[in-house]
Amino acid sequence: MPLAAGTRFGPYEILASIGAGGMGEVYRARDTRLDRIVAIKILLSGVAAREEVRQRFEREARAVSSLNHPHICSLYDIGRQDGVDFLVMEYIEGETLSARIKKGTLPLDQSLNYAIQIAGALDQAHRHAVVHRDLKPGNIMITRSGAKLLDFGLAKISESAATVGAGNTALPTQTALTREGTILGTFQYMSPEQLEGAEADARTDVFAFGATLYEMLTGRKAFEGKSQASLISAIMRAQPQPLTKLQPLATPALEHVVAKCLAKDPEDRWQSARDLEVELKWIGAGGGVTETAVTSTRFRKREQLAWIISASLFVALIAAVAMVYFRPVPEARAVQFQVTLPENVTFNDLSSPAISPDGQSVAISAVSDGQPRIWIHAVNSLATNPLPGTEGGIWPFWSPDSREIGFTTGSVLKKVSLKGSAPQTICNLAAFGSAWNHDGVILFWPGRNEPLYRVSAMGGEPKAQTKLDPSRQETGHVFPSFLPDGRHFTYLSNGSRPAMYMAVPAHTRRSLTALPRFGTLLTAGWAEMSGSPNDLEKLPGS
Repeated sequence: MPLAAGTRFGPYEILASIGAGGMGEVYRARDTRLDRIVAIKILLSGVAAREEVRQRFEREARAVSSLNHPHICSLYDIGRQDGVDFLVMEYIEGETLSARIKKGTLPLDQSLNYAIQIAGALDQAHRHAVVHRDLKPGNIMITRSGAKLLDFGLAKISESAATVGAGNTALPTQTALTREGTILGTFQYMSPEQLEGAEADARTDVFAFGATLYEMLTGRKAFEGKSQASLISAIMRAQPQPLTKLQPLATPALEHVVAKCLAKDPEDRWQSARDLEVELKWIGAGGGVTETAVTSTRFRKREQLAWIISASLFVALIAAVAMVYFRPVPEARAVQFQVTLPENVTFNDLSSPAISPDGQSVAISAVSDGQPRIWIHAVNSLATNPLPGTEGGIWPFWSPDSREIGFTTGSVLKKVSLKGSAPQTICNLAAFGSAWNHDGVILFWPGRNEPLYRVSAMGGEPKAQTKLDPSRQETGHVFPSFLPDGRHFTYLSNGSRPAMYMAVPAHTRRSLTALPRFGTLLTAGWAEMSGSPNDLEKLPGS
């Protein structure tokens, strides 16, 4: 029966129940001496009589007390009152990673940040000869300050570490608690050697870390089975579905990290959590970003050519629509210029340049020192200069007043002023091909199998602006472009029909000139900002 509010364990006053498991109950409590909120874990009376359970409870206390890390739940006290054993721990407000994943896949940059924090926590534990052995999303708390690793109830402590700080308390060594052939842990995150009952070491936690990171990035478990036997078989023999097939924005470098964590042979994995943390920090800083999410979609050469041709034709279509339906285009003045880059700087062929609305500058993504960033070239200048704060930047686009530039870095959409202020995050989605109108609305395509999204240029929660049509087998709405009124916009839609379509508001429908067939799987649409696209009208001759 849960403890009533007001129950005291020494100086600790029970406030409310937090949760319960097979071994114990956890309560929110107040330390009356320090007037702070703590969490108290109480060993259930029904299992406390079992010596091995009490030893496990004490082992958790010993394991956590040896660790001091911002991403590991801290232990404050341990005690026994009226035959009840209890631990007093840091009270953490938040939700488990398991609960967060059930709400949907985490943004790529957020997953990477949590992964770096957890890897750092594991490194701290391993340096103190503590192997967690039950790392999983349910044992990771997500808080405002980041991820927190907890529940060391199955931790393995080497005999040499068992005596450190033990004082006069005689605690059993790991050998007495875990004999060869014993299986401990949660099956879906257990390494092959754990399933075989072999000795566990730091590389066992690395495997569980890989399974956890895979689930964070994809929303799916790395290994699944309809029964315990089939699950064990999958862990022992099968390979998870490639990461980039489920998370197109993941870079090949990140996929390599996860794959190496999940290697069947411990010798083939990362050999320490420290190595893993360093690699993840390198990726987080932009390492390997030249192989970006665009690369991870693995377009075929023929598809790439089709996209380029389609985009060119679509630009021509936009110009034609603007001329016919809105206002006369003033006589254009031809301007010729050549963009040259400094030595050892190369154009990023995984991105596209963008000319400013005032026609005075061009923004490009170029690579220097192995990392892309946004560079600016003024048409009246011979120099091309990097824009500070745009490290990792690809797919630049301009604000209507030509004073700011939007760009994607990792899986985050940002903007930066040409005046040199620090970049600002707009939303936690990547943007490949974007448009920005005078009302401060940005349209963008976040990736494969997604429609167009809209978001305020001031930042906020992105919302779907268009809707994919299953009857046309559409897999994306791309290359949005606002027409001069700032409310209507054009876009391309890729699907199964090699024809051009155009969506025209009913009150402005006119005869349309046929566009030539060019054999791609792309269609064009025209819609209003007020809602979903109008019905598509097939262009003659397409």
